Amino acid sequence: MIKFLKRNFELLFWVAAIIALAVADPSVEPQYSLCPLKLMGITWCPGCGIGHAISWLIHGNLTNSWRAHWLGVPALILITYRIYVLGRKALRPKEQLQFN
Repeated sequence: MIKFLKRNFELLFWVAAIIALAVADPSVEPQYSLCPLKLMGITWCPGCGIGHAISWLIHGNLTNSWRAHWLGVPALILITYRIYVLGRKALRPKEQLQFN
């Protein structure tokens, strides 16, 4: 089990992140921030709002997603593609795994 978690940590991380954004209510203002720039008192950050944008997109609201952050759509596409690639790798039989 520990080997599985170590080998598939990135896959599990992205799936958990998408699930968290899917169950979150994007209309609620956050009470805390993990943004290091905001924690230092800087009010503008190029990445702030992308989580809200992805959450709005998952909830089907493209307009609010675009308003939150214009990179929400490409980010969700890239994350979904990464989950697909990592999922295929995790499900591949061990004989087909190649070690470089």
